[in-house]
Amino acid sequence: MKRIIQHDLERWRTNQRRKPLLIRGARQVGKTYIVRKLGENFDHYVEINFELLKDARAIFQSDLQPDRITRDLALLTRKKIIPGKTLVFFDEIQEAPEALTSLRYFYEMMPELHLIAAGSLLEFQIEKTGIPVGRITTLYMYPLSFSEFLTACGNGDYIAAIKDCFSTMRINEAVHNQIMKLMGEYIAIGGLPEVVNCWEETKDYYECLKVLRGLAETYRQDFGKYAKKHQIKYVDKLFNEVPSHMSKKFKFTNLSGSFRKRELSPAIDLLSMAGVIHKIYHSSGQGVPIGSGVKYDHFKLIFFDIALSQAILNIEMSPWILNPLDQIINKGIIAEAFVGQEFIANLSKDIKAQLYYWHREARSSNAEIDYLVFDNGQIIPVEVKSGKEGRLKSMQMFFKHHPQTPYGVRYYGGLPQKTDKIHSFPLYCAIAGVQKSASNI
Repeated sequence: MKRIIQHDLERWRTNQRRKPLLIRGARQVGKTYIVRKLGENFDHYVEINFELLKDARAIFQSDLQPDRITRDLALLTRKKIIPGKTLVFFDEIQEAPEALTSLRYFYEMMPELHLIAAGSLLEFQIEKTGIPVGRITTLYMYPLSFSEFLTACGNGDYIAAIKDCFSTMRINEAVHNQIMKLMGEYIAIGGLPEVVNCWEETKDYYECLKVLRGLAETYRQDFGKYAKKHQIKYVDKLFNEVPSHMSKKFKFTNLSGSFRKRELSPAIDLLSMAGVIHKIYHSSGQGVPIGSGVKYDHFKLIFFDIALSQAILNIEMSPWILNPLDQIINKGIIAEAFVGQEFIANLSKDIKAQLYYWHREARSSNAEIDYLVFDNGQIIPVEVKSGKEGRLKSMQMFFKHHPQTPYGVRYYGGLPQKTDKIHSFPLYCAIAGVQKSASNI
């Protein structure tokens, strides 16, 4: 299974000035798999999983001398560790805080060794112990994007057509319909590698749904690892309800039951740190960078995987596979979440992805722009529409309050077109548009 991040890993492997690499991301997004694939390029590969190999933790507790550590790890694993010829992988490193601290000394005292670390709930350990600033390289990893899904399922040829559509604003309608069908498959299956593998091998949606439900239980079982005992019920409630409140301004009062903000707000932060949800902050959009005008108490939420979010709600997603062109018409929330997931998956991997939106609340008018992106020194508004039609009143309102804005982008269910200041693209073009417009947020 090819992943975009492999290009970043290859650059790291051949960089003479490399530092130990920390791969960060939610559970089950493919971190271990991608490191093992990289290990095929080395004479020797040594994997230390601190969750499984508990004896390895003690090796880091007497001192953090890289020479001694590598000697003892080689004895423990019965494998050679030769700087320049061996890739060493510290997996589930959050289980060994001293190993996380040791990364700085590997950089300072054994820089020729290729060393990668990763962990499912790494962010919580980083919050406690910190990371060696300036002495490691970080890459963030997310579920498969639509383009990665196409490649994994043998449909990679369509990627060139999508990028060409974005650059020329032209595409054959028959090709458009076929890509929309494939996008429907992606929305139903999602981007978690285990589910994608199941789809590629079986083409059985209900088998994939079983995998999705099993993964949902895996994430629930993690709650006790990072939430305090009294917080677990709040984390569980948000995990189950956020999917039904995606892509709109989040209000605690909209949740069922009698819960208070002070109880639920920390639970949102915990799920965000676990990589399960993403916060999209409100920005005024009046200055660069976009985050300079942010309101942190105004935000929307999207799940990190669109199919998992719907599986949690027990929503039947097979119609997306059978007839996606009809489904997309009345599924604005899902369409917006799809574009957001694409933006996040395709942003620069060396910083944590952060998206923004714009919302004007007034008695006389209420307007919202789904996403704000940065392109050539300008803030560009992005609206997502599920169907082929749809008025763009919010876009016009944004232009009125941001007269310097050169143009706006609409992703929707129709064919590409340009009218006045609005560039309209099919939803699937988000995989190309983000590379141009959102990569510098």
